[in-house]
Amino acid sequence: MRAGGGLRFGGRGSLVDPSKPGPRRTLAAEQHVPDLLQWFLGALEETGTSEEVWRLLVRLGRKLGLPFVDYVTASGPSERPLFLRASYDTGWLGAHASDMAIGRWSYLSGHSALHLTPIAVGLEFLAEYHPLPESRIAVLQEAARRGLRAGFSIPLRQTMPPRIGQISLAGDHSRREMLAIIHAHGWTLNVAALTAHERFLMLFAQEFPERSRITEKQLELLAMIGAGLQDKQIAERLGVSISAVRHRLQALCARTGRASRAELAALAMSLGVLPDPLQTAPGTASEPGADAPHANAGQTVF
Repeated sequence: MRAGGGLRFGGRGSLVDPSKPGPRRTLAAEQHVPDLLQWFLGALEETGTSEEVWRLLVRLGRKLGLPFVDYVTASGPSERPLFLRASYDTGWLGAHASDMAIGRWSYLSGHSALHLTPIAVGLEFLAEYHPLPESRIAVLQEAARRGLRAGFSIPLRQTMPPRIGQISLAGDHSRREMLAIIHAHGWTLNVAALTAHERFLMLFAQEFPERSRITEKQLELLAMIGAGLQDKQIAERLGVSISAVRHRLQALCARTGRASRAELAALAMSLGVLPDPLQTAPGTASEPGADAPHANAGQTVF
């Protein structure tokens, strides 16, 4: 596998459904980026589901010899991380993740929660990171034994909870080999992770109603809650009793896994069913967020 530039991807083996129109023809002015990044962004434009975004990200990692990809988020630096996606079996991490003393030294809590700079990770870069306790070093040693010797982690941010996260791509490489990949494709990996994260959140939010089997009437109710309407106002608009409204609210909470009116309002915002209050221009669409499912560390969801 050559780490340098000059590679072209696409065509046969593309992730795009052959029954759909091919990727759009790019302008000459768009083609002044690395070939691999050009391929990835073009394929990303064609994705229609969050699952397709994830598979494309994994495929990018495999092209660079980084098959171990994970996508983690958390609501804060002191919170237990949630494994949203992993291309490998993360079950062995369960015992380590349950120990918060170890978790606070993770790259998510120790770096991605605080900074925006991508970082080389893994046992091969131990000497370049903060001094770590033996318990955390043992985790890196076990990861190396399983083929995750070195990697590259990109911090993520979003406006809706969970507020921090990272995408990491790793492989069984020496420090020298990993540095060659980073130097040749670090920009590509950084841009790919950030754009894939944004695309994933947008599509995941769009898929939420179908995934949670929310009806059009429930979406309408969710929009009213997000707009700040009280039970009496909602009852008047729907032409039902206040008790009927409250019964529907209880059913909506049960269906969405939300426990309060405030959480329903936040969900309405993240799904884009009402205008974002931070947008001052009239008629501007709200910024999509994500309804991040709860999962234990080491558990692959979706």
